[in-house]
Amino acid sequence: MKKAVFAFASALGLAAPALAEDVPTLVTILSSDEPQTQLMSMVLTMQSIQQGSNAHVLLCGPAGDLALKEAPASATAPQEPRGVSPQGLMQNIMESGAKVEVCALYLPNKGVGADALLDGVTAAKPNEMAARMLAPNTRIMSQ
Repeated sequence: MKKAVFAFASALGLAAPALAEDVPTLVTILSSDEPQTQLMSMVLTMQSIQQGSNAHVLLCGPAGDLALKEAPASATAPQEPRGVSPQGLMQNIMESGAKVEVCALYLPNKGVGADALLDGVTAAKPNEMAARMLAPNTRIMSQ
């Protein structure tokens, strides 16, 4: 029934804001330093966006290096089968409207400031991230 109402409202251009909360959100929490794991996390996040979900990425520990302007080669080296890097796909995810953040502990423990991060990447606020994780219709992927 909800689908029929949404289809009807969409056809009239009247999609109700209340229906927006029905859109699933994927929160990807990535801490692995392994390039294939990093890339697969980005692949699954991008697939969720392409299938209609909202996405939010939190990079912790060694995975935070994906967000650096001067990222290590493991973050920027193309991988098979499509010749894309973890950082490159992460940037595509950001261009799709997803928010990417490093954990609040990353910058102080890395010994760098926010200026070391790619444009658009910020440090997460734990209270906001916790609220995002607890929100209805949210799925969490942690790797």
